Amino acid sequence: MLKPIATLALGSLCAALPVLSQAEVINVQVGVRPYFLVDDMSPGPLKKRLSSLSCQEGPFHKTDFSIGHRGAALQFPEHTRESYEAAARMGAGIVECDVTFTKDKELVCRHAQNDLHTTTNILTLPELAAKCTTPFQPASFDAGGNLLSPAKAECRTSDITLAEFKMLRGKMDASNPRAKTPEEYQGGTASFRTDLYAGPSSGTLMTHKESIALFKKLGVKMTPELKSPAVAMPFDGFSQEQYAQKMIDEYKEAGVPASQVFAQSFNLGDVLYWVQNEPAFGAQAVYLDDADLTANPPIPVPTQAEMQSWVDQGVKIWAPPTWVLLAPNKAGTGFVPSKAAKAAKAVGLDLITWTLERSGILADGSGGFYYQSVENVLANKKNEGVALEALDVLGRQVGIRGIFSDWPGTVTYYANCMGL
Repeated sequence: MLKPIATLALGSLCAALPVLSQAEVINVQVGVRPYFLVDDMSPGPLKKRLSSLSCQEGPFHKTDFSIGHRGAALQFPEHTRESYEAAARMGAGIVECDVTFTKDKELVCRHAQNDLHTTTNILTLPELAAKCTTPFQPASFDAGGNLLSPAKAECRTSDITLAEFKMLRGKMDASNPRAKTPEEYQGGTASFRTDLYAGPSSGTLMTHKESIALFKKLGVKMTPELKSPAVAMPFDGFSQEQYAQKMIDEYKEAGVPASQVFAQSFNLGDVLYWVQNEPAFGAQAVYLDDADLTANPPIPVPTQAEMQSWVDQGVKIWAPPTWVLLAPNKAGTGFVPSKAAKAAKAVGLDLITWTLERSGILADGSGGFYYQSVENVLANKKNEGVALEALDVLGRQVGIRGIFSDWPGTVTYYANCMGL
């Protein structure tokens, strides 16, 4: 086996990814980003430990603490084979397929049932674009070139069959509101991401069954999320319960032990369905939480009493966004566990959280949705290494069992160094 290359350049890391075997995945490579983040940290004991030779030189090993969020979506089109393989190469011990369904009720990996217009090339394929719920409508402008109405479209997996879905290629999740053509609408990728790995020879879309086969080959555990349908249920006789059951059935048919699967949903009803009807899978089903104080109206953080009610019904794992589990210290110079984090532990909930490496540039003092409770800490730090400080509090003080990341190499590096 080749010696792990801890300092492989990021471009070389990505270029090496497309075809992997079980043996190659064992040779975990974290790339240069973790080293950049450590170098950019504020001085202190954590930076000293993370920059020690024993951490920097590896070797690095796969860890269930590191969960590939949609694969490795910081650089690769989400929920594609290439994105999943990148996550495994970077040591993610668990990889996510968000699950939705097509017109013929086949399960596929997409973040939302209605995101094909922003995550694939469907609008550039006229025979499929014509089937979209809302076909492409160009932006309109006044005589001075000012935007009057943005370009729009809505294309759902339920608009097309599985065979038609397999004709698509994945791209970075983005759109151009000023687009006049479907081709222009394909743009808009955030500046901190890249389209370098979203060419016509990549972006391979996956069915749910294909993701299971790939994850078995890569030797990773699986965390499918049953996505809320964009269509009314039942859909052509396909009920929510049948949808939840079909997802589990595909793991059973593939011979995947329940211990290797962390089924997720934002819908408590789905989680309770698994707890009651598939107890082996329900025992580690994950109840996702979409708390958001910036929403209109705000979505509040659950109370301890609500958490206790979930536990009483059989829920064992709660997965809120990272900001819910963090609070600023009194000086506003660092992070501490939040009241919600302490409440969850008090009622016996295990914790998984989301999502690291999804907020773009942190050094400008703003972390957006994922840091909404601790913006003052970012404003004081003004560096990228603050992400590792947040991760350390989540890992060693809050006591999470894992964290989703758009670039799992960062979490893999931290987890290996800290013995998580």
